[in-house]
Amino acid sequence: MRRAVCPGSFDPIHNGHLDIIGRASRLYDVVHVAVGINESKQGLFTVEERIELIREATADYGNVQVEAFRGLLVDFCKQRDIPAIVKGLRAVSDFDYELQMAQMNLGLSGVETLFVPTIPSYSFLSSSLVKEVATWGGDVAHLLPEHVHTALLERLRER
Repeated sequence: MRRAVCPGSFDPIHNGHLDIIGRASRLYDVVHVAVGINESKQGLFTVEERIELIREATADYGNVQVEAFRGLLVDFCKQRDIPAIVKGLRAVSDFDYELQMAQMNLGLSGVETLFVPTIPSYSFLSSSLVKEVATWGGDVAHLLPEHVHTALLERLRER
């Protein structure tokens, strides 16, 4: 079975993430979406909430598994016999950092990284930007699955 992982914080998952995950799901038999746990960052959604939002958003793909991970991504990959990491690139600025990570991951474990360019309509999109715009009342509904948009608005109202 051809397996790959799409890692990230996904706080929250947006259509740009889903584009990359969906494209990976057409290339691989199984795609693991790995939600990173970072105790030093306070997310808008808990890791468990993010996992549920992603599971609902990817349910139609049929070959996506979602779980959390702590530590090195390459350890997650080795434990699950995943030979490839799929990462989306929005701009040249992403490439500088992602190339360093890809080279480190390859050197540490032999896990390859494949870069997938985002489609132009999502080239500006980030979870941070979505949260910021939504916090100030901007319309981000077209950038998120409907259930994620609803959860985002509810969470912001709670604050």
